[in-house]
Amino acid sequence: MSKEADGGLSALPIASTLHTIPARRLILHPKEWSEFVPIVCSGWAMSSIALPDGRRQVISFLLPGDIVSVGSLLAPLSGHTVEAITEVTYRKFKRQEIKDLLFARSDLLERLFTLWNEAKARADQLALDLGRRRADERIARLILRLSEKVAKRSLVRTQTFDFPLRQRHIADATGLTPVHVSKILGELQRAGMIEISGRSLTILNASELQRVADWR
Repeated sequence: MSKEADGGLSALPIASTLHTIPARRLILHPKEWSEFVPIVCSGWAMSSIALPDGRRQVISFLLPGDIVSVGSLLAPLSGHTVEAITEVTYRKFKRQEIKDLLFARSDLLERLFTLWNEAKARADQLALDLGRRRADERIARLILRLSEKVAKRSLVRTQTFDFPLRQRHIADATGLTPVHVSKILGELQRAGMIEISGRSLTILNASELQRVADWR
């Protein structure tokens, strides 16, 4: 992975330990007190917040180069559940060593501010999507966001990309039921906008998908 693709964070010049975890296992518990900051190296994971009855809201899908929780850079409790969707390899850095490095290097501190701004922008968009957008808009926007994120990580834009998400993941990210997600995905495929095959998704008609998503 290039330094540009992962923001340079997984290649920090400090000691770290490498870990691999299978799919559907927890990387981070919301009430886990930890002195470490995990950064994804390979695979897909998701960060979510759950209600006592088990219902959850996916806050973000994590790809290589992502910090599992930006808040974990400064606080020992993230408040988020981070779960592996596929097999995930990640590095664990000591928080204090990262903080010391950040405050010693203005370029890395500026990168941290950028991460915070990006996290806030995602939270604002999520609130708007859940509160005001139709089901088809929410799902179309999720697909386009993931397409852009994958392209940024790989530094190659392609219409076909790895897509290990299942209907329950999409439902928890968009505030819909799996049945409703299945219906919308079926409509998008029949309309020739996307094709889902196994663990990959192809955007067949980007302009029409952007129209549905109200993508600006």
